Amino acid sequence: MSEDEFFQFCQLNDTLEFEKDSHGNIVIMSPTSLSTASLNFRIGGVLFNWHERIGLGEFFDSSSGFTLPNGAVRSPDISWIGSGKLAQLNEEERERFAHICPDFVIEIRSKSDSKQYLLDKMKEYVENGTRLGWMIDRFDRKVHVFREDGSVTIENFDAVLSGENVLPGLLVDLGSMTKKPVS
Repeated sequence: MSEDEFFQFCQLNDTLEFEKDSHGNIVIMSPTSLSTASLNFRIGGVLFNWHERIGLGEFFDSSSGFTLPNGAVRSPDISWIGSGKLAQLNEEERERFAHICPDFVIEIRSKSDSKQYLLDKMKEYVENGTRLGWMIDRFDRKVHVFREDGSVTIENFDAVLSGENVLPGLLVDLGSMTKKPVS
């Protein structure tokens, strides 16, 4: 499918979630479990509070589509783009799967996600311009932190994650979030 055809396909099937890899393969995304969605929301709340204090860009949810430089169209669970980079997009580009790679991404592993698939996806983000990414693996209870220099560190699930130089001052206490029961 061409870029326009894929966009129209997604619009016509708006009750489904799709991604497209760099080879043009369409990937159907399944809904997440309550546990994954709850963790995503909790992290999003911390990110929103940081954004309200600092305001250096915009956060996006998992329904946002980004066309990466390699041609893939991806929808991270949470993403952020700095103000300067975002200002380069006009209104028309913002109404499509914009040709921009988020500066920061989070992917949270669900039962339907292969660990290797998400690790490969995180590498793809970095190869296309992401400066910092967290792949949160609820099942192995690890966080893979990807950086723009290609380095990857693995943190324990109870870590306090830092926004480093990408989201200065951001701290996400993942350990305290995952100890709270979903009621």
